Amino acid sequence: MLIEELKSIVGNGAWITDPADLEPHLTERRGVLRGNTLIMVSPSSTEEVAAIVKACADVGVAVVPQGGNTGLCGGAIPDESGEQVLLNLSRMNRIRELNTEDYSIVVEAGCVLADVQLAASDAGRFFPLSLAAEGSCQIGGNIATNAGGLNVVRYGTMRQQVLGLEVVLADGTVWNGLRTLRKDAAGYDLKQLFIGSEGTLGVITAAALKLWAEPGHRVTLLAALRQPQQAVALLGKLRNVVGDRVLAFELISDRCFRFVQRHVAEARLPFDEDYPWFVLTDIALSSDLDELENALMGYIEDEAITDLIIAKSESEAAGLWQLRHAISEAQKPEGTSLKHDISVPVARVGEFVTQGEQLLGAMMPEARLVAFGHVGDGNLHFNISQPAGADGQEFLAAGKSLSDALFDLAIGMGGSFSAEHGVGVVRKAHLLKYRGGIELDLMRKLKSALDPSNTLNPGKVI
Repeated sequence: MLIEELKSIVGNGAWITDPADLEPHLTERRGVLRGNTLIMVSPSSTEEVAAIVKACADVGVAVVPQGGNTGLCGGAIPDESGEQVLLNLSRMNRIRELNTEDYSIVVEAGCVLADVQLAASDAGRFFPLSLAAEGSCQIGGNIATNAGGLNVVRYGTMRQQVLGLEVVLADGTVWNGLRTLRKDAAGYDLKQLFIGSEGTLGVITAAALKLWAEPGHRVTLLAALRQPQQAVALLGKLRNVVGDRVLAFELISDRCFRFVQRHVAEARLPFDEDYPWFVLTDIALSSDLDELENALMGYIEDEAITDLIIAKSESEAAGLWQLRHAISEAQKPEGTSLKHDISVPVARVGEFVTQGEQLLGAMMPEARLVAFGHVGDGNLHFNISQPAGADGQEFLAAGKSLSDALFDLAIGMGGSFSAEHGVGVVRKAHLLKYRGGIELDLMRKLKSALDPSNTLNPGKVI
């Protein structure tokens, strides 16, 4: 019997069948989708993962890989049938190697992102991926969804941090591509197939990642703006002064901060006046602040920005970033919301916000815009909270046409309906709509070639 075989592979204490213990692993982070399973297994090695995948493949049972389960599109939970095996990788959390001279680190898929950051820092190196869930999300999931986060403007997405992968394929064989080479022209770059594939082409068990030099002294500043278009202009002005040393550059609407102040204890916006838009940015400087401060004062005089705060200490900088990180959680008490993780060319961010606000005003004027995002890479979380006191389910149903219009707007600007959250279950219809034809056909051919029996995370992405 498969269940007994899976139990024997991982051993006592590494499997769960009790419904109450399974529950946290069956619901995605937003609580919208829920699945079922008879068993969750937690292997401790690549060999155990391979044995699990092979055992399931031999009898045609699907496997759903899961890491920290912090995804937002339902890609890491089983379907409702109860017939899929949940493969949780949290026990595979070892750092196998860290080489300071090679600027590389080899980690297992279950390593928590914050632990990888800390290991790099302790070695005098820097791992740049940073996002709100970094204390619980895991490297395997970060790779499987091509995570983005705050520092993409300088360092790129997760895809740019991966040097090599170890992957269990659909039949249980293991591909070991854990090379740390920066240059390798020996055939296809196979690792790229699995980055962003959300566990549908293989189970990532380990990764060789790129490390960077410490960015140096960071200056954190919060600037108030009148219009979102000013954010893109400000980014260009800052780059003229500091070059590529802008690490993160976030656009935040006033309502985001008001929600945080309302629902997060001791949160307080440092400005006394109300402003409609803000930019929060980190800049790495190797010298004093004089040139940057002079430029910023000039921007205020030119009305490029309205007001400005420069963090005077690490704790003050952390407080400003906590305001940003708390936005998603602070939105939850305000009721249900429509989530839009879109990207457009950086130059069109302000244009998208303006036209998106117009669509909202025309189609759902009582709803509340909660917009924030990574302007430096063109990624906006253009979220819409229900009107105060409204029925949440009625709002979601009525909001479908608005969501479609916003996605159409992003695509019309040369953008994407999913910047960093992936496709999972939630965005499958949009993948079909916007990436159909040859592009989707190629994806299906890859899926068929690598997983002909469709036992790896079926029903996700395509």
